Amino acid sequence: MKVSILTVVYNNADVISGCIESILNQSYSNIEYIVIDGGSTDGTQQKIEPYRKKLAYYVSEKDSGIYNAFNKGIQQATGDIIGIVNSDDFLFEQDTVKKLVRNFQEFEADLVYGKGMYVSQKDVTQVKRIYPSNPFKKSYLIFGWIPLHPTIYVRREVYEKNGLYDQNYTIASDYDISLRWFKNDNIKKVFVDEWIVKMRLGGKSTTASLQKKKSTEDLEIIKKHNLLGYFTLAFKIGRKIPHYLIPQFITIRPASKK
Repeated sequence: MKVSILTVVYNNADVISGCIESILNQSYSNIEYIVIDGGSTDGTQQKIEPYRKKLAYYVSEKDSGIYNAFNKGIQQATGDIIGIVNSDDFLFEQDTVKKLVRNFQEFEADLVYGKGMYVSQKDVTQVKRIYPSNPFKKSYLIFGWIPLHPTIYVRREVYEKNGLYDQNYTIASDYDISLRWFKNDNIKKVFVDEWIVKMRLGGKSTTASLQKKKSTEDLEIIKKHNLLGYFTLAFKIGRKIPHYLIPQFITIRPASKK
């Protein structure tokens, strides 16, 4: 199975190399790697240049936002499976993609998801927040449950049948598309009890200044999908509390430093 992995980036020169190397160093060889740069001005393009020959597709041009960039990348993807690794992030270990593919094959899945963790911007060996998950039950959605988006990999047909990212949302379209997938009974979902991705704190929706905007969009999406309004939103926000507390009591170490 061919796996298409998409990275979108804008002005992230300090960390883009680690992100790219985490994909190129995977033990699974049949990977189509797509990088969409939004016209960076901080040297990101120069950081990407040494990897150009190993990229299946690369473009650097102005876009209208992260979800526009996602959609452009997905439209270039030719793999059986599509996943996203944001420029702040990197895959947990070299065998991550191999494990995901094995679950697609073994269970004839349409969608496979797992667990993720947030690490410090300055020291990625420091786990700041864990994002656990578990086998899916539709009732979980009412209580604000949704897997961490970069841990979700889907067959390309899932995008073809269910649409791309809704660009009317500027910060929470990943929640909208995830609900489309998880509410759809025709999509076979499989949970793999593995760490999939490490994300640096400070991404598009992790800064405090953007949390209010994200909650506003989340509430609109919750209502759109006929969940329970502020009840669902409150549980979605409340789920973050143990995510931050658990690393204070249990040592969880990322597999490698990028």
